[in-house]
Amino acid sequence: MLTGCPFGSHRVVEPAGALPQTATRLDNDMGKVYDNETRVSIGTLNIDSASFKQIEDEAGGNEARIGEIIRDTVSRFGKQQNPVTGSGGVLIGRVESVGPELEGKADLKPGDEIVSLVSLSLTPLAISEVLGVRKDTDQVDVRGMAILFARTVYAKLPPDMPRNVALAVLDVAGAAPQVAKLVKEGDTVCILGAAGKSGTLCAYQARKNAGDSGRVIGVSSSEANIRRMKEIGFCHEALQADATKPLDLYQRIRSLTGGAMADVTVNCVNIPGSEMASILATKDNGVVYFFGMATSFTRAALGAEGIGHDATMIIGNGYTKGHAEFSLNLLRESPELRGLFEATYA
Repeated sequence: MLTGCPFGSHRVVEPAGALPQTATRLDNDMGKVYDNETRVSIGTLNIDSASFKQIEDEAGGNEARIGEIIRDTVSRFGKQQNPVTGSGGVLIGRVESVGPELEGKADLKPGDEIVSLVSLSLTPLAISEVLGVRKDTDQVDVRGMAILFARTVYAKLPPDMPRNVALAVLDVAGAAPQVAKLVKEGDTVCILGAAGKSGTLCAYQARKNAGDSGRVIGVSSSEANIRRMKEIGFCHEALQADATKPLDLYQRIRSLTGGAMADVTVNCVNIPGSEMASILATKDNGVVYFFGMATSFTRAALGAEGIGHDATMIIGNGYTKGHAEFSLNLLRESPELRGLFEATYA
C-alpha cells in the first residue's frame, strides 16, 4: 500500500512541492490506495456562492451547461476549483474505506455519511455523472468519488435536520463563529450580503452579541432579499444598496449612523468589487471581516491604504475550532433561522 502525506501533497501532480489547494492539478485516480486516505462516495456538491454565481453566469443560467462546466473543471484539475474565483465548496458523501493509518485515530467507518469541512479546491474528485443542478441553493447532485486526507476536517451529518440543510450550514460554518469573536455589546455591525446563507447566520450572531444597545445593518441590492431580511428580523435596518458602489454605500451608512460608521463590517458578498464599500462603511480602527470568496486581498489592502483608512482587515478563515457544531446549534436555538434554512434548502 502506498504511503501518503498527511497534508495531501502525494496527490499533487503539478507543480512539484505544492500543497493541494495551490496545486494546478491533483491526481484523482480513485484506484490508487494510500494508507492515510479516506475514500468517499459523493452525493452532493455544495458549490461556494461566488463560484456558483460565476459558473451560472458563464452558462447563461442553463442547468445542463452548469453541470458540464463543473465536470470539465474536475476532469481538467482533478478537483472542483473554479479557475476564475479560485474557490470550491464542500461535499456530502458516504465513507467507502478508511486507510489503515487512520484506523483507531479517526471516528469514521464505512457507511458513515459526512460533510467535508475543507474546500473542494483541495479535494481530489472524480465525477462520473451529474444528476441534477439546483440553482436556488448552489447545490449539484453527482455520482463520483472523493479523497479526504489525514488532516481533512469533516462533520458527520446530524440526525436532527435535513441533509441539504446541514450541508448548506456547514458550507459556511466558519462565518458566524468569527462574528461571535469580533462583535461586542453595543457595536454597530454592517453586513454586506446579509440575506444569503453566511450573511443570515452572521446577522443572527451579530444581533446576539451586540445586544439591545447595539445595531445590525443588513445590506443587499435585491428587493427580494430586503423583504427577507425584514421578515426574519435579525437586522435593525435592511438597506438596499449596491456594494460595488462604495461612495453610495458610504453616504448611506454615514446617514444611518450619524457619521459614526460601523464598528464591525462583515462582507458576505458573492461578486467582485465590494472591498472598498466594506472599508468605507467602517470607522477608523474598526474591523472589516471579509468572508466572501470574491474578495481580492490586493484591492482591499491597496484600497484602504489609498484612502488612509486604518481598519483592521481579516480574511475569512473557513475553519475555527468547533465551528461545525457552533453553526448547527444556531439553527437549533432559533426557530426563525431554522425555518428559513429548511424552506430554502430542505
